[in-house]
Amino acid sequence: MRIALSQLTTGPDPESNLGLLREEARRAADGGARAVVFPEASMACFGTPLAPVAEPLDGPWAEEVRRIAKDTGLVVVAGMFTPAPDGKVANTLLATGPGVEASYDKIHLYDAFGYAESDSVAPGSEVVTIDVDGVRIGLATCYDVRFPELFRAHADAGAVVSLLLASWGAGPGKREQWELLTRARALDATLWLAAVGQADPAASATAAAGAAGASNAPTGIGHSAVIGPDGTVRQSLGAAPGMLLADLDPEEVAAVRRAVPVLANRRLAGRG
Repeated sequence: MRIALSQLTTGPDPESNLGLLREEARRAADGGARAVVFPEASMACFGTPLAPVAEPLDGPWAEEVRRIAKDTGLVVVAGMFTPAPDGKVANTLLATGPGVEASYDKIHLYDAFGYAESDSVAPGSEVVTIDVDGVRIGLATCYDVRFPELFRAHADAGAVVSLLLASWGAGPGKREQWELLTRARALDATLWLAAVGQADPAASATAAAGAAGASNAPTGIGHSAVIGPDGTVRQSLGAAPGMLLADLDPEEVAAVRRAVPVLANRRLAGRG
């Protein structure tokens, strides 16, 4: 199955960001992709007040993403914000397209490195997978990558691919952590990991105006990558915007799981 990872820089205006998604989806379709995956916060970059831009899954922003999917014939996965109780939002992934309609609310909130996502975002609680052409795919968002149990839950649900949509925070050692964690999660669950992040705004000609006002907001570092089920990096990008087209072979997952059956060999520690 061929998928496209679109590493872009979104700004604070949801309508303008839809134009980016539309352009990139056409590019992915021209490249023969079956699905195109956009980063976390594709609707509006972090550093933007989120409650005013949040919309329900049947709102106009999501409906336009569905139109993009219909016009291109692709499954589209993109990060948006939906209303949640107490004036907060959910950090939501919308997956839509031929035979697919699902959403995932980010479970693990980024309360780290001086940033408190939970101040404005409510956590999700459900593990979500989708099926594209008979291939089961798990959905995850950014800080989720630090929690291996989620990716093993994808595998337990039959997934052979996990999609990780991110807007990774910059800082000393953060790129190295991103690269280590994405490889580790692929190896933990012996599945393909397709990790797409926001490009580094400093490396983008369409830098996210307005995000600079919140200096610790996670606005992206780039370095999207496709990791094989054996933990090896198969394709990757640098800091600037770009697109990866990757062919993922589900049979390779089966072969790796036969050779290194870590899922089958798991044992739970007993309680005293």
